[in-house]
Amino acid sequence: MKSPLPVRNGVNATRVRVPDEGPWATAMEFVLDKFGHVDSAGIVDRFVRGEVRAIDGEIVTPTTPLNEHMFIWYYRELPVEKRLPVELSILHQDDNLVVVDKPHFLPTTPGGMYVQESALVRLRVLLDAPDLVPIHRLDRMTAGVLLFSANPDTRGKYQLLFEKRRIEKTYRAVAPVREDLEFPLVVRSRMIKSRTYLLAQEIEGEPNAETRIELMDTRVDAATGQTLGLYDLQPHTGKTHQLRVHLASQGIGIMNDSFYPVLHDQAPDDYSKPLQLLAHSIAFTDPLTREPVKYSSKLELSEFPDHQ
Repeated sequence: MKSPLPVRNGVNATRVRVPDEGPWATAMEFVLDKFGHVDSAGIVDRFVRGEVRAIDGEIVTPTTPLNEHMFIWYYRELPVEKRLPVELSILHQDDNLVVVDKPHFLPTTPGGMYVQESALVRLRVLLDAPDLVPIHRLDRMTAGVLLFSANPDTRGKYQLLFEKRRIEKTYRAVAPVREDLEFPLVVRSRMIKSRTYLLAQEIEGEPNAETRIELMDTRVDAATGQTLGLYDLQPHTGKTHQLRVHLASQGIGIMNDSFYPVLHDQAPDDYSKPLQLLAHSIAFTDPLTREPVKYSSKLELSEFPDHQ
């Protein structure tokens, strides 16, 4: 459903579904009841200024009846966000595709306390590209290669690559070494992730997640005496937190992971200790040129520097 309001400062207008009936005489009364605890004066101002629109672009006024429109759009008044001390870099850019190196701690898309401070909004503003949308996502704590579609007309062709699993993705991770594990190791399990529970879980049942794990290199941590490994990870499925869960299940949880195998108390970000997980490369046959392409990260994991 295309918004009647353009992207502003890199951020989409908010869509709200308006009920057919209720104790509200107007659409504005409904919005105030639903969101007025956040910014009641600002909501009224936007209705008065004519900044609330219906799907056909019609202005929704303070007196527009409740059931006149099923959906309305308006701009949220966003708080000023402190800029995260991380930067993304562009690996490739053409009329259809933008490929970036996303740093640790920067979310892919707006959500929660991060709106302007997301890879999507930063790029839209930087490139003056309001049509930019991510083709896939990386966790906020995961760094590496991230693809964005710049052209709505060709977007579906790239999205289909991910839907049909025609993408080869390789990750790198740093985790402890277990002498009793033999590599390469293929981990298969059934994973679930509910909308109400923070963590992904492995349960009994037919596997729906598969990861190939290869140990690439080892070193001894001088501070702890622990042997650390640099692992090459190839996920054949794309479940939420799949790599983090699969390594933790083998007793080699990724370094600086605050979720797995043990959920830590919420704490401020420690930029000196990023999750040691990197989306290292993505390869596929470009659906427009029919040529094979591969995009590789120029970032490194701090526990294995200078190891590409």
